[in-house]
Amino acid sequence: MTPAQRCPLCRQTFFCGRGHIYSRKHQRQLKAALERLLPQVEAARKAIRAAQVERYVPEHERCCWCLCCGCEVRKHLSHGNLTVLHGGLLEHLASPEHKKATNKFWWENKAEVQMKEKFLISPQEYARFKKSMVKGLDSYEEKEDEVIKEMAAQIREVEQSRQEVVRSVLEPQAVPDPEEGSSAPGSWKGTNSHVASSSQQPSYLDLPPAPELDWMETGPPLTFIGHQDIPGVGNIHS
Repeated sequence: MTPAQRCPLCRQTFFCGRGHIYSRKHQRQLKAALERLLPQVEAARKAIRAAQVERYVPEHERCCWCLCCGCEVRKHLSHGNLTVLHGGLLEHLASPEHKKATNKFWWENKAEVQMKEKFLISPQEYARFKKSMVKGLDSYEEKEDEVIKEMAAQIREVEQSRQEVVRSVLEPQAVPDPEEGSSAPGSWKGTNSHVASSSQQPSYLDLPPAPELDWMETGPPLTFIGHQDIPGVGNIHS
């Protein structure tokens, strides 16, 4: 009796020996698993000609599952505070261990032969990636130097403005002389009061002319009626 076997792709136990490998269900599961891994491999291949270098963040610790080797592989390659995107996966795909495991996986699962080369990186391709990685690191360092220079210029501007503010506060301000300040306003005050008093005095030139009375007009002489004392002549009782 054939011992029971468990398929890692289909996750089921079977007793038909290698007959399960040729079943439609197994081939369907195999194709779906390879299609899930293929986009990550294609993205890594694009980095061969133009490696991307970024500052390290915790997200760069993500891993992907290598179907051929049956293990997790770091997707990116990090060192210190720098990360080369897709560097870890490319390094794994170019390793001799991965090539050996891929050949075994393809033979055991009867996968399509044309697809096997898509999951392998040749030594020549990995050498080109190394050169591209060096250029990417140099370009990243140049950008970092420019950023550092800009930050230094901003810091100098802030420090200069701060020193100017402190200098303006500490410099002694000119205090006006009390004697000079009192003399000038006093003279102006006296002049202004004189002008005001002179402006308040009435001007005779501005008064209207006095009206002429009727009795002052020329005409016939008037006769006085009444008692009139004659000097030097006494009355009858004197």
